Amino acid sequence: MDNRPIGIFDSGLGGLTVVKELMKQLKNESIIYFGDTARVPYGNKSKATITKFSAQIIRFLLSQDVKAVIIACNTVNSNCELELKEMFPDLIIEGVVGPGVIMASRETKNGRIGIIGTEGTVKSGRYKERLNELHPEYQIFSKACPLFVPLVEDGWMNRDVTKMVIFEYLKELIDKDIDTLILGCTHYPILFDDIKSVVGEKIQLINPANETAHQMKLLLL
Repeated sequence: MDNRPIGIFDSGLGGLTVVKELMKQLKNESIIYFGDTARVPYGNKSKATITKFSAQIIRFLLSQDVKAVIIACNTVNSNCELELKEMFPDLIIEGVVGPGVIMASRETKNGRIGIIGTEGTVKSGRYKERLNELHPEYQIFSKACPLFVPLVEDGWMNRDVTKMVIFEYLKELIDKDIDTLILGCTHYPILFDDIKSVVGEKIQLINPANETAHQMKLLLL
């Protein structure tokens, strides 16, 4: 058995939602978490900068002798996952975008899917691209929600002002008659209850963390 740890990184605290799921599904694994709180957020940075920061973090995690890395940041996934896999070809790397696509495809009934994320994630179009590769007939609607990350980082959960901000961002997606909403940033599940109170029971919220942990479990078999 390979007892080396699994490395997980994110731009800040959001990746801890993935750590939580990994600890549930892979109870015997050791985990090293790197949250880049010094340089958060990543969503407004260029692809070159995001790639540079991510490569630096992966090199650090390799120095800690990790056997695999989870990119627990949708912005990194959407902008440079393929480049990072090319830079580190001998390392098992799993992201959150693919698992999120799998979950949304499984849950939607009407093929109308909303995606919320950072400006970097939404601008990349990666979720839409992956979903339409599998299901060209799906209608995908995206919305950047740049204030969500600072709300989480500053601990503004379960507040009326937070729900007001959520409503302002999501009202146009709700009007599109979506039945599934991908939380396309690992910070966003921390706002799960607030978001659910705004969108209601008819819209399924997709937290890719669960499927990400499952995919890593399969990769380590």
